[in-house]
Amino acid sequence: MKIAIEGEVPFHDVDLLAIAWHGHYYKYMELARTALLRAVDLDLDAFRALRLKLVVIESRCRYAAPLRYGDRYRVEAWFGDIDHRLLVSYEITNLTTQRRAARGRTATVVTDFDGNMLLATPDAVRERILAKLGSAP
Repeated sequence: MKIAIEGEVPFHDVDLLAIAWHGHYYKYMELARTALLRAVDLDLDAFRALRLKLVVIESRCRYAAPLRYGDRYRVEAWFGDIDHRLLVSYEITNLTTQRRAARGRTATVVTDFDGNMLLATPDAVRERILAKLGSAP
């Protein structure tokens, strides 16, 4: 299951050369990750109701071609591992040039409400994801 969001690079995301600052790619991926979690009924309120938290432990982005002011982009997000952590992969495509702009991923772990890391993704979280995916990613 892939979720896609689209947007346009705004003026406040670019430098003097009208190129999107590299850190904003993480913001675009975060928007896609939020949409993916919402699609499996795991938004912030769902984690609170389960008395759990979600914490990013690793992120990376490999840039291929720049996004520039006014470019339209699409970010696709999908789950990798969901057993020990929630691994989400991303592909950012520049819709203006039809080129891949970047690929990335984030690894998040679930903690209890006190912040203690859980060594496996709780069944309640896995079940919500699998209910939408139909099977493990």
